[in-house]
Amino acid sequence: MAKYNGPKGKIVRKFGENIFGNPKFDRLLSKKPYPPGQHGMKRRKLSDYALQLKEKQKVKYMYGMLERQFRRFFLKAERMKGVTGENLLQLLESRLDNTVYRLGFAQSRAQARQMVLHRHIMVNGHIVNIPSFILKPGDVIQVREKSKRLSMFHEALKRVDADRMLPWLELDKANLKGKFIDRPKREDIPVNVQESMIVELYSK
Repeated sequence: MAKYNGPKGKIVRKFGENIFGNPKFDRLLSKKPYPPGQHGMKRRKLSDYALQLKEKQKVKYMYGMLERQFRRFFLKAERMKGVTGENLLQLLESRLDNTVYRLGFAQSRAQARQMVLHRHIMVNGHIVNIPSFILKPGDVIQVREKSKRLSMFHEALKRVDADRMLPWLELDKANLKGKFIDRPKREDIPVNVQESMIVELYSK
């Protein structure tokens, strides 16, 4: 899959759910709860392969990844102990850009990726500008001191309740700092994904 630069609203309508988390897409889906295009309102029965492919594409769009990188993550998940599909989601959630988003420093994963690339984020006191950097339990993520005055961080954090943070993360809102406590359990990851379909697709 090549990098997609078109309207995200079309992607949201394609999957029938707000995979990007922006409230404006909830409004879009309530107005147009069907796929885009001339035949969007016609319901077609999809084959097993088509359903598996759609699920993989959904996860790739959700986490902002291209095929080669996504496949690397899958192969790594396959080599790990445990259930491959769960391992995959744990790895995706352990990415630095995703964690910056989950902590509330960014309003979307795309914005979080830019923050990391522009060297606004530190891990354990060192600047890390690799969005796909995999965090380990105990890692501390914080906004660089020089960047703390930027309004984008404070605007994003306005909508965050530190007391309702995801169980594998800890947020110090006042100091723009967070901690990656541990890899998340599958039941705690708030994504509507059937990861077993992705495993079946790659197993063919």
